[in-house]
Formats: sequence, C-alpha cells, structure tokens
Amino acid sequence: MKKLLRLTALLSLCVCSQGMDTLDLRDASIVLPPGAPTPQKKAAQTLHEEIESRTQLRLPVVERWDGRSSAIVIGTPAELRKIAPKAASGMKASGKAEGFHLTTSRDGEPLVLIAGDDDRGVLFGSGYLLRHLDMSRQHLSLESGLDVVTAPKFPVRGHQLGYRPKTNSYDAWSAPMWEQYIRELAIFGTNTIELIPPRSDDAPDSPLFPLRQIDMMVEMSRICQEYGLNVSVWYPAMEKDYSDPQTLEKALHDWGEVFQKLPRIDEVFVPGGDPGHTKPGVMFTLLEKQTANLHKYHPRATMWMSPQGFDKAWMEEFYELTGRQPAWLSGIVFGPQFRDSLAEIRARVPKRYAIRFYPDITHSLHAQFPVPGWDAAFASTEGRETINPRPRGEAVIFHAFAPVFNGFVTYSEGCNDDVNKIVWSSLGWNPNQKVEDILHEYASFFIGSGMASAFSQGLLSLEQDWSGPLLSNSSVDTTIAQFQEMARIATPWQKLRWRFQQAQYRAHYDAFLRSRLISETAQENAAMGELRKAGSTGALAAIQAAEEQLKPRISEDAAQYRARVFELAEALFQSVRMQLSVPRYNAIGLRRGANLDAIDFALNNRVWLENRFAEIKAAGSESARLEKISAILNWTNPGPGGFYDDLGNPAQQPHLVLGHGFDRDPEFRNSALMGFGGKTPQEGWRVSWFTDAESLFDAPLRMHYTGLDRGARYKLRVVYGGDSPRMPVRLVANGNIQIHDYRPKGTVPEPVEFDIPAEATRDGELALEWTRTQGAGGSGRGCQVSEVWLIRMEEK
Repeated sequence: MKKLLRLTALLSLCVCSQGMDTLDLRDASIVLPPGAPTPQKKAAQTLHEEIESRTQLRLPVVERWDGRSSAIVIGTPAELRKIAPKAASGMKASGKAEGFHLTTSRDGEPLVLIAGDDDRGVLFGSGYLLRHLDMSRQHLSLESGLDVVTAPKFPVRGHQLGYRPKTNSYDAWSAPMWEQYIRELAIFGTNTIELIPPRSDDAPDSPLFPLRQIDMMVEMSRICQEYGLNVSVWYPAMEKDYSDPQTLEKALHDWGEVFQKLPRIDEVFVPGGDPGHTKPGVMFTLLEKQTANLHKYHPRATMWMSPQGFDKAWMEEFYELTGRQPAWLSGIVFGPQFRDSLAEIRARVPKRYAIRFYPDITHSLHAQFPVPGWDAAFASTEGRETINPRPRGEAVIFHAFAPVFNGFVTYSEGCNDDVNKIVWSSLGWNPNQKVEDILHEYASFFIGSGMASAFSQGLLSLEQDWSGPLLSNSSVDTTIAQFQEMARIATPWQKLRWRFQQAQYRAHYDAFLRSRLISETAQENAAMGELRKAGSTGALAAIQAAEEQLKPRISEDAAQYRARVFELAEALFQSVRMQLSVPRYNAIGLRRGANLDAIDFALNNRVWLENRFAEIKAAGSESARLEKISAILNWTNPGPGGFYDDLGNPAQQPHLVLGHGFDRDPEFRNSALMGFGGKTPQEGWRVSWFTDAESLFDAPLRMHYTGLDRGARYKLRVVYGGDSPRMPVRLVANGNIQIHDYRPKGTVPEPVEFDIPAEATRDGELALEWTRTQGAGGSGRGCQVSEVWLIRMEEK
C-alpha cells in the first residue's frame, strides 16, 4: 500500500511538473485590439484556422478580454498595454521593422502576448507561435517561460510564385490554395511574393487553369495586400526591338494595363534575358519610361533589373550605364546565367544600388546550383524539377552569398522545392539558425510535433540519398525504411498532408532506382560476359545470349516501391495538384517535373547495346561482327600505358582538376561541374555520353596527367557531350600548344582523335585546357567533355 501511495505521489508530481513546464491553451481566446487593421486580423485568422485544423479546437477571436481567462493577445506594444496592462507592462519593441516580442505568463490562467513592432511583426510573431505550439487532436500547449525578442536580419525574404503553365503544380491552384500557401510561407518569415504577368515565355493557357492568368494575378496581389506582404512582379521584356517607337508604345500600354489591375505592387523586376534579349542602352530607356508608367498606379513602387544572360560587351555597357546612377533604378538583381560573380557586380555597381539575390532553388541540373556529383540514374529519371529537399546545400548557398546581398526572392517553378523555400525564409530571418532546428519547426508545424524529429531527420536523409554514387549508397535503403515506418504509424491527417506525401514519393522513387540500378548493372556485366564468349560461340549466339541478359527485370521489393510511387503521384495530384505525368495529370513536359513518366527509363547501356547489336547483325562477315563486338568490350580500354577518364562519373575521373567544389564554390564558377545533356540512356546514348564534366563561362575545364612515358608519343581520343552542341570549344596543352582550334562539339557523340605534340609530354606531364568561345553570354554552359582517352603510341 505504501509503495502504491509513493507511486501515486510520484505520478502526481510528474503531472504537476509537466503542467509547470507547459501552458495548456485549449480554452484560450485570440484577442485582437479593437478596430485592428486587416493584416492583424489575418494574423488572428491564421492562428484560429491553423490551430483548428490540427487540434479540432476552435479558439474564438475577440476584441475584448476579461483579464482573467486564458488568452493569446496580439497587437503592437502600445495596444497590448491597453488590453493587458500588467502582463504587457514590460514588453518592448525589437527596434526593427517586422520584429516582435513574444512572452508568456502564468499569472492566473495561461497567457501568451505577441507584440509586433508593426503589422507584419504581429503576423510573424503569430507565425513563430504556431511553429512552437504543441498541437494534436484536442491538445494545444506551449512551453512556459518563453520570452523572445527578435527581428529579421534581411529586409527582403521572398519567393517567386508564377501562375503559369510551365510550373509543375502552380497552374492548377485555386485562389484559396494560393492563400493557404502564401500564409504558410509568411508563418516562416516570408515577406515578399513575386508574381508573373500573363505574357512571359510560357504557353498562353493551361488545361488546369481555374482562372485566367490576369485574374489570378489580381487575386494573388489582393491576398498579399490583406496579409500585409510585399508584391514584386517579374516582368520580362519580350519584344524584339524596343527602340521602335510603336513597339515601345505598345509595351507601355500592355504593362500599364497589368499595373492598373493589381491592387498592390511594391517592385518590378525585369530580367535582361531568359527570356528577352534587349541591349542595355535600349533596356534602360524602356525601364525609365516603364517606371513612370508604374508610378501612375503605384507611386511608391520601385524598378529593379538584372543583366542576366548578357555577354561581355553588354556587361561593360551595363556597368557604364549604372555608373551614371539613373534615378529611376532602385536596385540590381543577381541570379542564374550571370557572366560575372556577385562579388564582381557589387564591386562595379554604385553602392547606392542594393543587390537582391534571385537564387535558383527549384532545379537539380542545368541550374545555377546543380546537385554536386549527382548520379546519372537520378538525372535521367527524377530529372530537373524533382522533389528536391536540399536543406544543408541551400544553407551552404545562402551563407556563401549572404555577405553581399540585401535580401532575396527565390526562383521557383513549383512546390517541389517547398523545403528549400522554408530554409531560405528562416535563414533570411536568422542566419545563425541551425538547419536541424529549421527542419524540426517545419516538421512540427506541417506534419505534427509527435513526428517532428523523425520527419526532419528523414528530410536530411533524402538529401543524403543524392550524395555519391547511387550504386554504393546504402543509406537509400535506410531512408526508405525510415519513411515506411513513418507511414505505418502516421495518422490519417498526416497521411493526407501533401508534404508528407512528397517525402514519401521521393523516398520510394530513390529506393526503386537503387534496386533497379543494382539489378541493371549486374545484367550489363552478365551481357558483357556473354559477348566475351563470341570467339567460341559465334557472334550471333553471343549477341542473343547478351540480349537475354539485358531484358529488364525488377525484384519483388522494387515492384512494391514502384506501385507505391504511382499511388503517391495520384495522391499528390489530388492534394496539391502536382503534375508528375504528362498523360495522367497534364504536365507540360517530361522535364517539368513529370518524372513518373521516366520511372522505367534504362539506367544502364541496354538501349545503346541493342542498337549496336542491330548493326553487328547486319555486318557482312563473322570477322566484321567479332571486330565490332571487340570494340564494345574494349570501349574504355586505352591500351598499354594509356589512360581513360569518364569525366561525368565521379568514380572515373582521376585526371580531372576539380577545383574548389560545391562547399566553397556553389555556382561552380571555378570548379569542374558534373553535367548532363543530349539524350538519356533510354534514348540510345551511352551513360558516359549522357554525363560530362564542364566549366562555365570563360573558365577552362582542366585535366592533368603525371607519370607519362617521356620516350613515347601519345594521341588523344575525346567524346564531346553536353547540352550545347553548337557551342565551339578549343583545346590547348600546357597553356600554349593548340591541339585544336574552336570547333562545334556536334549533335551526335562520337570519338574524335588528335595527335599530342612530342614537346607537350617531354617532361612526363600533360596539362589540358578546354574553353568555350570567350566573352559569350547565355547560360554559361558549353565547355562540356564526356570521355577522354590518352593513348600511348610508338616511341619517339
């Protein structure tokens, strides 16, 4: 009996201690100042609706408080001191725009006070509270003793949300869906939303549009106005010749119609390219007139531009024009396809102009910040716009550029990059916040506090899935096991959350690819084994046996992963309108996130081999057939004393000069970049042709050999690759010996050979440098090499 009493007392103590550590807010009211402005009302509405959706608790929103009941009181410090004089007496302003002071009290019933320095501070303080509440069915609590005074580090923290056909989800969103997403971004500190006008480099319509583009643009501007968020407009200059007076007049009219219809515009950003191609001088004249046009309807709005895609000559003209410090120009935007680095632009643009960052957080290849060393299996299937949580990578990018920019609006083409948006918004508020803490807040709010640790760790695991060769990355197997267990214990509410579905989709897709890659690699090796028997079995029999080995097969586990991927694709279309397939969900194209259509693409050289087999079968003699089989078997063999590099394969590039790498050079301006181009292995290219090493803009791509035979002659065999076949490249040895002048790489990969002069290898070393046409603009890509053989010839 005494033991039972002691146990009861201990349990009672535990309950009381838990009560002392947390505030039970189930019976709280949300108290607003009388006559609160619309953004504060939206903050209260956000608290009310987000809490209800997670707890089933309907906290009333009121303008009067009795001073005794449990409450969440929001407003400015002065307003709070009127509502709760005693509890709010010590509340202070952060001293910066958008800041807030959040504190708790247990003097009587639980009390939470949020004092915003301005309306946005009230909104962001409410978002902070939502990120830290412990919410579940019929449960609402908060850690007691919270006392937080904070303000954002960066004044601009935004994301581009373009309602247009090109995106992998946005074009199917209704106005309520947009409001929910904009609200969720604001909860994590976003203060700017960038819109895209009806005319851009997109199709004029989408079968998924619930509203016309201009009508949805007006709705999104209105939503931002109600929440008190800034509205930016990304407005490309699409016409061919703005120096033509009629063209200019039409542009002023067309842009003016858009400006007039939007209830709020705070800034307009005009890119110099992609799309558009207007000389800087003509562009400056156009934008001076468009600024006056903008001010007719939005007098305080500002005009920003970027020299995106400019070549060297245009960059110099741009610097000369900004040096004149035109009054209409408010700032410069730095983003993808910039010839000069952010540091160079900052050094040459007058300090009066702020620089806003426009980082590409949505693409995994052919991008400003591609995934370093991405496996070809991912690149050829999951593709450019796959679901891509890269929390650690995005933090590296943020911190690399943060010393120079004054804020950012990220480049997004769908909800595939949702985790990355939250990482940027959070770091924009507090650059010192740990990635793990950001992900924990993300998981706690969107998935639930009970699964926050597991889900946040799962997001880090998804990023790790993409690190290193997929064939040897056993962490993929751990990741899928983690997510399958989360799915097993998840509540129905959690299973319906689209962010939960996204992570599950990626985990299952990754696991399916790894299982298939292991199988297809073994199949190709077995097929090569059959071809090696051709001398004894005969060429045709060997080919028949090799073809049998290459027939696609998947394991039972892989089949289950694949089936689950299709189930999740349907769930994601229903929940957030993700278009993961062209025929099923009306995605605009395979490379725009529709990777469900690529899930069965070949991961080995099967299709290339089958095409070679057809050629071999048509050969006129057995000796010719055997010779062609030998060429396949010895493809990577450089002969005695030679060297072979598959430059797009991190495991087979021993002579590639890598440079700084992603951690120090996330744009790969001075580092060798692994790239992808042309056709995938499914379309008949070798895996080694689909991948390449490349350098950007005027930087050289370098290889370096040591230990060469000083008494031998060498020749070089090269396969040029990449996505820019018409971009000429030049090859120089040891800095001054031209191996070949600028020449197009060609649209079909094929080995080409060049003699290496004896003097180039006389000291036993050889340095090779490839460069693309110097001074060119555009994406910066083009200097792309897939395979290199250095072949030892006869003695000198």
